[in-house]
Amino acid sequence: MTSAATVDRVLALIDTQVFDVAILNTNLNGNDSDSVAKALSARGISFIYSTGNTGHDVGDGYSDRPVLKKPFKNEVLVAIFARLQCTGSPPQ
Repeated sequence: MTSAATVDRVLALIDTQVFDVAILNTNLNGNDSDSVAKALSARGISFIYSTGNTGHDVGDGYSDRPVLKKPFKNEVLVAIFARLQCTGSPPQ
């Protein structure tokens, strides 16, 4: 497990590490995460959006991704992971 707070750092990690799934904040240090969503999708990596906002701020073309609203309970996160595991990745 790893984490990063900036778009540049996340993109660097995507290029150098293997991920099964990612939790992607819609706002990374004041920047939207659209480029990260595109990079994850291009590599076939499932991801969950996480936001303290309404959830309407997800990237264009990714409205099918699960949205984890902050603050969240662990049970909700586990349920989303279980759904991803059962159904596979959302459409790319």
